[in-house]
Amino acid sequence: MDNFPIDKIQISGAALASLLHRASSAVGDTHGYLFGHAAVSTPNPLSDHPTTATVTSLLVATITSFLSIPSHLPLPPPPPATATTCLLGWFSARRKTPLRPSLKDSTATLSLSSSPSLAFTPQNSTLSLPPSLFLLITTPFQDQLIHTHEYKAFQYKGSAFEPKSLCIVNIGPSFRSQYDSFSPSVELPAMDCELKGPNAMVEDEIDESLAGKKNQLKDQKQLDLCAEGFEIGRLSKLMGAEAAYTTEMEELYDKMLAKIDGLSRLVEQSNAKVLEQENHNMRLRSRVAGLE
Repeated sequence: MDNFPIDKIQISGAALASLLHRASSAVGDTHGYLFGHAAVSTPNPLSDHPTTATVTSLLVATITSFLSIPSHLPLPPPPPATATTCLLGWFSARRKTPLRPSLKDSTATLSLSSSPSLAFTPQNSTLSLPPSLFLLITTPFQDQLIHTHEYKAFQYKGSAFEPKSLCIVNIGPSFRSQYDSFSPSVELPAMDCELKGPNAMVEDEIDESLAGKKNQLKDQKQLDLCAEGFEIGRLSKLMGAEAAYTTEMEELYDKMLAKIDGLSRLVEQSNAKVLEQENHNMRLRSRVAGLE
């Protein structure tokens, strides 16, 4: 198993923020398990020029959740793996210590990775890999005005820790590769995405009530307040296995950001007018009181 190193370690921004918050809000040091999934993927470089370079497969581990307890308590037996989540490794969050694994970390990681019952099989692969990831979180030695954390990821290979880069996954054009095969684990609520006919007689033929039309118009108006141009029919592109999910989501996200930016500018202008009116009222009160 030492011949199959993990090429890339990923974690979502929300999961990392939650982990750092748990480390900072705890009374003392903490440690716990890291859960997620791993997959063997073949990168597809986008290039206008033909290339003869050999494309190699990469083993990518993605951290999605964690379980933490105080460090003075021993780690309990990890829960069994599921079809989508397995034990990738563990983490240690301590304060004012060097950002390097200790002998105790090495012993705990060796015990965890040498257990055959905890081995898992990455997606698109027949390999059997142990939970060999280790994430170390520390704080600076000197007290600072802004509380900060330092973190570093390792893979335990050949009785030694090998440093690995930690990629924080967020939504955006540079992370489209993360959502190529996206499938939601929680289904979206059912929505009526059927376009209605422009002719009133067609509406009568399908026996649509007047109340239903009013509800549809109300829903469309509420949707237009959030993202202009996304009618209910277009939302069908965001649902289903064959949907062009990334492009539509990014366009919806851009329109919502533009709407928020416009509202922010209106608030800024109204605040300036309120301040101007307050100054004018103050000058009037001073004039009436004879202070000018």
